Amino acid sequence: MCGPKTRRRIPLALLGFPQPAAVRTNAFLTSRAAQAMTAYILRRILLMIPTVFGIMLITFTVTQFVPGGPVERMIAEIEGHRAGAGEVTASSSLYQGREGLDQERIEQIRKMYGFDKPPAERFLSMMANYLRFDFGESYYHQKSVVDLVVSKLPVSMSLGLWTFCIVYGVCIPLGIKKAVRDGSRFDVATSTVILVGYAIPGFVLAILLIVLFGGGSFWSIFPLRGLVSDNWAELGPVDKVLDYLWHMVLPVTSSAVGSLAVMTLLTKNSFLEEIRKQYVLTARAKGLGEERILYRHVFRNAIIPIITGFPGSFITAFFTGSLLIETIFSLDGMGLLAYESIMNRDYPVVLGTLYFFTIIGLFSRLLSDLSYVLVDPRITFESVEQ
Repeated sequence: MCGPKTRRRIPLALLGFPQPAAVRTNAFLTSRAAQAMTAYILRRILLMIPTVFGIMLITFTVTQFVPGGPVERMIAEIEGHRAGAGEVTASSSLYQGREGLDQERIEQIRKMYGFDKPPAERFLSMMANYLRFDFGESYYHQKSVVDLVVSKLPVSMSLGLWTFCIVYGVCIPLGIKKAVRDGSRFDVATSTVILVGYAIPGFVLAILLIVLFGGGSFWSIFPLRGLVSDNWAELGPVDKVLDYLWHMVLPVTSSAVGSLAVMTLLTKNSFLEEIRKQYVLTARAKGLGEERILYRHVFRNAIIPIITGFPGSFITAFFTGSLLIETIFSLDGMGLLAYESIMNRDYPVVLGTLYFFTIIGLFSRLLSDLSYVLVDPRITFESVEQ
């Protein structure tokens, strides 16, 4: 026998009938939401322009009044070199003893660094170059700012990404466990441990780990410096990965421990707030199991505050750097580059990296706000605009 025939539902629009009101309303709301999202994104991007311009203008203005700029440093180096080389005659050099360099040589140095032009002209020219992502060359390192930053990124990316993964991978499960067992010995003990870790500065913890595990006074387990060993190129693929991970244990531990407390307590408080709501009591009254209530109902609501910060944290993890951690473990990353650039008045590196990281930070905030609206259906772009 043949089975029952199934009727195909033909859309009413194909038969010439008008669409139901609910369908038209849903399509209208979807179109309206898309328009609101587009308008919100465009408005935020337009607001980035004066924000970046203002940050760069303030920083550029401050650099004009900081003593010991590149011109002064070059003059001091030339005079010190000439004075150390002994007395020279006026015919063989422009050095004039106690009078220092003559004005013509000073003007040549100013022109070499571009300081012969008015500040307003230099600022506008700099911003025009930055729009093309032309950041110039470093005064101190004598190489392109882009190449210099790219050469430092592997260290900062390693520290940032591993710290990011450890913080999110540990804090979310730990925070959920603490919320479920609120007030227990486990909750009190873990809170004590993470708060002690939060109170210890990262560089102090780094020194303590070196003393304990880096051959300082106790065990010599982990290396003290560098991202890889000196013979890394001679190792096999598996040994290269293990050697890299071996070098990252102490720096990543020093960077991550201080960040565990904030994310863990945020997760705990978010889940506690949801667990105490009425719908959880209703679910329990209906006979649902605790795990099903936690992971099917509480989890998707409580995780929203944590997930919304994920895009921004993930992007900034690529470019963050810690000066003290990098200095202690002899890692040549972005933190050390920023410090050296400021101390050496290397303005192309200072202003170029500031411009780039400001744009990255603004777009990270935009992604965080968008993820908040997309994850939480209670928030709409229409309400954000209001």
